Amino acid sequence: MDQLFNRKYIIQGLFVLIALILLGKLFYMQVISDKYFLSANNNALRKIYTYPARGVILDRNNNVLAQNQPTYDLLVTPNQVKPFDTLSLCNIIGIDMVQFREKFKKAVVQSRYQESIFQKLISVETYASLQEKMFNYRGFSVRKRTIRYYPDSIASQFLGYMREVTPTDIEKHAGYYKSGDYIGKSGIEREYETVLRGTKGVTNMLYNAHNVAQGSYANGKLDSLAISGDQLVSTLDSRIQKLGEQLLANKVGSIVAIEPSTGEILAFVSSPGYDPNKLVGNNFSPNYREIYGNPNRPFVVRPIQGGYSPGSAFKPLDALIALSEGVVDPNTTFNCPGYYIAGNRRFKCEHVDGNISLRRGIARSCNTYFYNIFAKLMTKNGGSYAKQHSTYEAWQNKVRKFGIGDTLGIDFPGEKAYKLFRAADYDKLHRSKYWGNTSIMSVAIGQGEINTTPLQMANIMAIIANRGYYLKPHVVKSIGNGKSIDARYKEKHFVGIDARFFDPVIDGMEDAVNQSWGTATESRLQNIIMCGKTGTVQNSRGKNHSVFIGFAPRDNPKIAIAVIVENGGYGGAYAAPIASYLTEKYLTDSLSGRRINGSTIEMYKEANLLPVFVTKPLVKPLSKPDSSKKADSLKKTLPTKTKVAQNQFNKLAIKPKGNAASK
Repeated sequence: MDQLFNRKYIIQGLFVLIALILLGKLFYMQVISDKYFLSANNNALRKIYTYPARGVILDRNNNVLAQNQPTYDLLVTPNQVKPFDTLSLCNIIGIDMVQFREKFKKAVVQSRYQESIFQKLISVETYASLQEKMFNYRGFSVRKRTIRYYPDSIASQFLGYMREVTPTDIEKHAGYYKSGDYIGKSGIEREYETVLRGTKGVTNMLYNAHNVAQGSYANGKLDSLAISGDQLVSTLDSRIQKLGEQLLANKVGSIVAIEPSTGEILAFVSSPGYDPNKLVGNNFSPNYREIYGNPNRPFVVRPIQGGYSPGSAFKPLDALIALSEGVVDPNTTFNCPGYYIAGNRRFKCEHVDGNISLRRGIARSCNTYFYNIFAKLMTKNGGSYAKQHSTYEAWQNKVRKFGIGDTLGIDFPGEKAYKLFRAADYDKLHRSKYWGNTSIMSVAIGQGEINTTPLQMANIMAIIANRGYYLKPHVVKSIGNGKSIDARYKEKHFVGIDARFFDPVIDGMEDAVNQSWGTATESRLQNIIMCGKTGTVQNSRGKNHSVFIGFAPRDNPKIAIAVIVENGGYGGAYAAPIASYLTEKYLTDSLSGRRINGSTIEMYKEANLLPVFVTKPLVKPLSKPDSSKKADSLKKTLPTKTKVAQNQFNKLAIKPKGNAASK
């Protein structure tokens, strides 16, 4: 009996405990916590967002590359609009009555009860005029925001541009963005969007049954202030970036400069470029179409997307592998009669150099020398097909360690990896028939089945300057207040070649620039030892491309650079002089006024190498359009919401006072 009595009180106690818990929860929901109230009264509360200032982008010397300027959006809530002087509003914001009708219809279709953008990106001057008369325009309001401004109008592809969000953007970013918001669509603006955008501020505005604002709910205790985006310091040096863009004006090509000790990108030039301020504000669409329609494709980011055969610029890398594999040493000589015979094929050399060693072979860019060392590399384990097959596979794996054949992982969107053939690719190309060094000899001088980007070429120079390693190239130096960059950009990546093999190659690159018989004398600098290599890359669609890669100074290098000028001819014609001007500017912060090839720096800036595109005349139609078809057959029935919008507009629109004529 006692046991039953005890069980009864235990059950009663449990019921009391559960009741207390439920009462406590109810008290918390109704008295202490506001979130349930807000949810239940969502129709009476509206979230009004305040847009933060976007983070400023600086160059490495704290010069402003991208900043903000104020602008305003005119918003409309169609259900609140009453008849008013529509022409007056049109005159202030610079639209006509046809545009007014279209915008109002669009707002009604979107929602008659929620505000939407009526006219975006209104200037400060227009806003000042609008504010004086806003009391006349019931249902309209103004929201402040900022837009980008690029004070120097440089580095357009590097910085990127902003654009209105798409439904995909809204979904991808978990609802942070609303229709009409802007997001970085390319370049740094895209890569570091979440850092630059900041955090929106929110005001929970309470409205009564008549849709009249009653003030911020709970005296604003649930509101939040907008938090500006983080300042971003890029690795770019605006001095040489600007100079590089001037030197590549009216040319197609690219310049990439890297600080070897850090992997920081100093210059990132893609030509032709465009004024980044053209893709800001209400003229975005027509300017975008104009730039997109340029046959020279300014939107292609050539430093990371341009695919070029490295040409003779590949020879230092080939020499390093040959030295490390022991097939040659610095004193190994080959005879150059002006050509090289491989099987039944004859390969041309640009010079007759006679007996020539490694150092002079690099300085003279002797094709015959590098055909010989490539043949020795491919046959060092035997000349059979199977042996050469495996030897080539090992060779291309060594080349890949220099960053060729894959992306480098730069903190920038859109990097491409171009092809470096593996042995299996040659098997497929030759349909599993025999192939050997004589079949792929063009690879020895950077032609054939090998393509690189300008970034990869500059990175190879950084590896040679560092005597065997590189840090991943990157474009951001610091973020916000003390936030460090990703740790992966501070790791050293070694290419597996001992440092002692680099000096003989660097000797040849030094002679190429500083000896009268070198091929890169156009890049010579006063009081600075520049080491470099020219390249003349074959181009099946026109004049050869001019290429130069190099670094300076020889000891404790500060800059590694790659320059490509399409249709520029041999390497010393354009690429080498341009590289020398940028290197001089970076290392000395001055230009000596020297002439190269008899030309001043201004002459290089003014040279026009753009290809000529011939527009074909339009073909006349064979017959006239059938005039019997009625235009009425093309008319479409307006959606119901659009008809409602038209009716509401007809009611609210009134004739302006006085003698003003209707537009």
